[in-house]
Amino acid sequence: QVQLVESGGGLVQPGGSLRLSCAASGSDASFDNMAWYRQAPGKQRELVASITRGGMVYYIDSVKGRFTISREDAKNTVFLQMNGLEPEDTAVYYCFCDIKVPSREYDYWGQGTQVTVSS
Repeated sequence: QVQLVESGGGLVQPGGSLRLSCAASGSDASFDNMAWYRQAPGKQRELVASITRGGMVYYIDSVKGRFTISREDAKNTVFLQMNGLEPEDTAVYYCFCDIKVPSREYDYWGQGTQVTVSS
């Protein structure tokens, strides 16, 4: 089955940068949508950034100008480049991918990677 493996999280000082990667395996078809969600302690999970098969991107207002989402379909991989990190960005970041077919939508989630922004 499809498995999403995330990497790149860690501890960084305010103003620093991290690049998250999510590599998918077990799927012959490319994904329609790929996205990054995050969930901070005591808060709801929120969509941070997404990218469609055609390259249309979306960012939550708080990360615009700081984060960049990209995808390499040949390797079934999605990235999130995070610059100018702030303490408010601290959260577990989850990779999400889907494949839409007429009968249903197949959704896949990664295990999550911790991002901590602290001085």
